[in-house]
Amino acid sequence: MPSKVKIVTDSSAHFSDPELVERYDITVVPLSIRWRGRTYQEGIDLDPADFLAQLGNYPDLPELLPPSLETFQAVYTRLARHTDRILSIHLSHAMHATGKVAQAATQSLLGRCTISVFDSKNIGLGLALVVEEAARLAETCDSLDEIVRALRKQLTRLYAIFSLERLIYAERYGLLSHAQRLLGELLGIRPILTIEEGELLAMEKVRNSAQTVDKFVEFMLEFTNVERLLLLQGTTQPTEQTTMLIERLSLEFAQRDYPTALYQPSLACYLGPHASGIMVCEAPLSLERRRQPYKVEEQE
Repeated sequence: MPSKVKIVTDSSAHFSDPELVERYDITVVPLSIRWRGRTYQEGIDLDPADFLAQLGNYPDLPELLPPSLETFQAVYTRLARHTDRILSIHLSHAMHATGKVAQAATQSLLGRCTISVFDSKNIGLGLALVVEEAARLAETCDSLDEIVRALRKQLTRLYAIFSLERLIYAERYGLLSHAQRLLGELLGIRPILTIEEGELLAMEKVRNSAQTVDKFVEFMLEFTNVERLLLLQGTTQPTEQTTMLIERLSLEFAQRDYPTALYQPSLACYLGPHASGIMVCEAPLSLERRRQPYKVEEQE
């Protein structure tokens, strides 16, 4: 009987149920975060709540670092003792270099193990859902190609929307120019971002929490059948905006839970402190969305 496909991912995956990692024997490779002269490993020596709380107290921007080539090589070598097929699924290649490093590490096992590096085009819950689906399929399917085909279909059902308060993060990733950032800070503007084809893109701008909630509700109304969702915030306690959002959503969608979570340090490197968001997985048999993918505003 063929050996089971082994699944690898990175620590930017936000698993709603952490027990899934052990249940499916998923290998999670930690990303590193360099901030204020120190380097931390996500999920090992960095407390998410403390990190987000401290992030708002300093102007220093954190830097998200990929695992080293040697780290990936060691992971693949260890797993290759038990399988001849590995599926390595990582955060969006357009957003980060982790996938590039993982791909380079596969060269050391050529001829000994087939390793497929898959671009989730996501981060956080979106990445975790792709990994979860891959692990579930690997329980009964021994074909890497079949699993990858199924995952590509799943990518079309994953969506995300974010609101930033610190505009310097949007400037850092080229979503705003320096002049736009300064003007936005003066006017109290909050950028609304989304992920399209793996890229973090600016959609539009709002000025306060009420307008942010309006945009988030508008986003949710585009779905006819939501399979999974997660509300993201920057503190462990429900914020006033999150409470307002849940109240609004409860009026639109009866009998649904709205799980809320602190976003992870890796995502905080893109969003900064005090951000918020929604990540959604649409059900596979639901009707098509009622509009085309988001159009990005022309920046003035």
